[in-house]
Amino acid sequence: MYRVQIFSRVLKQKWQRDNFDYLVNNAGVGGFAMIADVTENYFDQMLNIHFKGPFFLTQALLPSLADKGKIINITSATTRVIFAGTAPYAACKGAMDIFTRCLAKEFGAREIQVNSVSPGGIRTELADSALDKNPEFAQTLANETALSRVGEADDVGKVVASLLSDDNNWINAQRIEVAGGFYI
Repeated sequence: MYRVQIFSRVLKQKWQRDNFDYLVNNAGVGGFAMIADVTENYFDQMLNIHFKGPFFLTQALLPSLADKGKIINITSATTRVIFAGTAPYAACKGAMDIFTRCLAKEFGAREIQVNSVSPGGIRTELADSALDKNPEFAQTLANETALSRVGEADDVGKVVASLLSDDNNWINAQRIEVAGGFYI
């Protein structure tokens, strides 16, 4: 709660506002572990970063989110395409997809739009080391993508920006996959 008080103070002092318009929950860490090898520590890390943190941050900030505001939750194509070793990660990202729909339903009266953006294979600081260490994996991702390449962070960023624009005021409670046609 202390951090929320700091946030409220910054809103008022820096931007002379009592509220804000957009929240993008983009928490994430990578990791692969087969179910038989998942430790409680690893599971808790995935849960805390990918679901619990965004859930309670959103809850804490909702009073400061402007009516007609927008929330974007970054999830993952692994909620649709299953790979061995991704169970905790994919389950937590799947929980965020459900959370997205719950938020949209509960805050519809305030006209707050809530959507999830689900990237596929994307080059990011998080993924680059895995893709660079394993060029065969990067090639497999490209081969299984209709557009024949691994995506870039800007591919996802443009969709997020579009959803935050006034051009998309009637899109709500949707999961939008940004994956270049991954495993279609």
